[in-house]
Amino acid sequence: MPTVSPQTTEQPLPSPGRPKKKITIIGAGISGLVAAYELERRGHRVEILEGRLDVGGRVRTHRFLPGRPGPSVELGAMRVPATHRRTMHYIRELGLADRVREFRTLFQDDAAYLETPSGHQRIQDASQTLVAELRRRLGSHDYDDATVLFGAWLAVRVNAIAPRRFRESIHDGLDREILGLVEGIDLRPYVYGRGRDRIDLHALFAGHPQIQAGCTGRLYRFVEDIVNETSSRLIRLHGGMDQIAHRLRDRVRGPIGRGQEVVGIEVRDRDVVLRMRRGFGTVTRNCDYVLCTVPFSVLRTMDLVGFDDEKRAIVHDMKYWSATKVAFHCREAFWEAEGITGGGSFTGGLIRQTYYPPAADDPALGAALLASYTIGDDADVLGRLRRPDRIALILDELTAIHPQLKIPGMILGVADQVWGTAPSSRGAAAVRWGKDIATCEAERRSAARPQGRLFFAGEHCSTYPAWIEGAIESADNAVREIEFHETGGSTAVVTGGCAVSEEPA
Repeated sequence: MPTVSPQTTEQPLPSPGRPKKKITIIGAGISGLVAAYELERRGHRVEILEGRLDVGGRVRTHRFLPGRPGPSVELGAMRVPATHRRTMHYIRELGLADRVREFRTLFQDDAAYLETPSGHQRIQDASQTLVAELRRRLGSHDYDDATVLFGAWLAVRVNAIAPRRFRESIHDGLDREILGLVEGIDLRPYVYGRGRDRIDLHALFAGHPQIQAGCTGRLYRFVEDIVNETSSRLIRLHGGMDQIAHRLRDRVRGPIGRGQEVVGIEVRDRDVVLRMRRGFGTVTRNCDYVLCTVPFSVLRTMDLVGFDDEKRAIVHDMKYWSATKVAFHCREAFWEAEGITGGGSFTGGLIRQTYYPPAADDPALGAALLASYTIGDDADVLGRLRRPDRIALILDELTAIHPQLKIPGMILGVADQVWGTAPSSRGAAAVRWGKDIATCEAERRSAARPQGRLFFAGEHCSTYPAWIEGAIESADNAVREIEFHETGGSTAVVTGGCAVSEEPA
C-alpha cells in the first residue's frame, strides 16, 4: 500500500475566510483525538463523546503498580513500524521522541522458544527441524536449499501470527505460490547465523518487492502484515503507548465527555441527531457535524437512521477479529537466567505467542510477562472461558517452557483483556486478510464514505487496518473532508450549540 506524509505536514491551514464549524466526535481513541487536535488547529470547535471513562480506545497500557515506575504491559497496541510516518510524526510532535525504544518481537531473541513438530526448541536450534517439516509437506516438489530455508522460516511466522482457520486456508498458497516467486532469486545475501541456517525475511522482501507484488490478492495484505510484525524496525514508547493518547488529550481544548455512550444516530439534511444513554433514559442531541470513530462492530449495535443501503451493508458486514492478552506480574525476570533478554516466543498451543517486555528500572519491583497473545478464533477460544479458567489454562501451558511460574510467589498479579467481548470495541481490529487489493480499497472507501454531515474515521476506514497508523490516516482524511464540506450557504449551524432533550429509554 502507498505511504504518504502526514496531512498535518502537507496541507496548509485554511484561509481565515472559511467558515468555522462545530464538530461532535464520537470516540476518544487515537483517531478521534487526532481529528479533534487537527480540527482545532484549523479553528473549528470540537467536543468529544467517549463511552468509557478513559481515552485511548484500543491503546491500553496496564501498570501493575499504578503511580509508581514499576512493570507495565500493553494490553492493546504495543508496537509501531518505524516506516509508519504519520505515527512517527505525532510521536515527535507530542514530545515523545526521547521515549522511543526498539520493540523486540518474535524470532529476534535466539534464546526464545518456538513450537516445532519435535516439541519446543530454542530459536537458534530449530532450523533443521523446520526445514525437514517443510520438505515433508512439499513432497515431490523440488526447491533449492535456500528457497526451502526461506519457506521454513516464513511458515513458522505464519503459524505464530495467523489464527488457526486462516493459516489452514493458506498453507498451500504459501508453500507453492511464494516459493515459486522466490525460486531463482539469489538468497545468499540474506542468509545468516552461525550455521548459515537463518534468513532475513524483512530484508529479502524489502530488496525484492516483486515477491509480495506477485502474491495473489488473498495473500498480499497478510504477507505485508507478517513482514511488519516480525520486522527488526519496530518501536515502542518507554513509559507506555498510552502516552500518545494522553498527550493528545492534553492538547485538545474542547470538552471530552467521558461515560457518554451514544446508542443511536440519525442523519438528517442539515444536522445529525445523537441519542445518548443517561440513567434509565436517553438524551437526544442535535449536532451540526459528527465524526464517528467507533468500530463498526460497535456502530452496528446502535439504532441507525438515515443511512443509505450501501453504508448499512458495510457497517453490518465488516469483519473484525478478536484479540486476547493475558499478562503476569512476576517476582523477577526469571527468563533472563535462561538467556532470554526480550522479544517473544512462539509457544503454540492455545496461548500462541509470549512476549518478554523490558524489565522495570528497579528489579525489586518485579517484571511483566505477556504470557499469551492470541487473535481471531484462537482468541475467541480463550475469551469464552471464565477468567479463572483462562488464567489457569495459560499458566498450565506456559510452564512447559517456563516451569519457574509454578514457584510459590512467582506470580504477583494478573491482567487480561478480551477485546472480542469488550463493549467499547467488540473486536480488536478490522481484518482484510484473504482479500485482493481492489476489494480492500473498495471496502475502505465504502467504510469512510460520509452520510450527509456524518463522517467516519478509525483504523477500519484506512489502508492500515489494525495499526495506529491507520487510525491517524483516517483521521487526517476525515479532517480534510469536514474542512471542505459546503454548508449549503447557511452559517448559522457553524456557531450554534447542540440542542438537547430527554426521552424515556
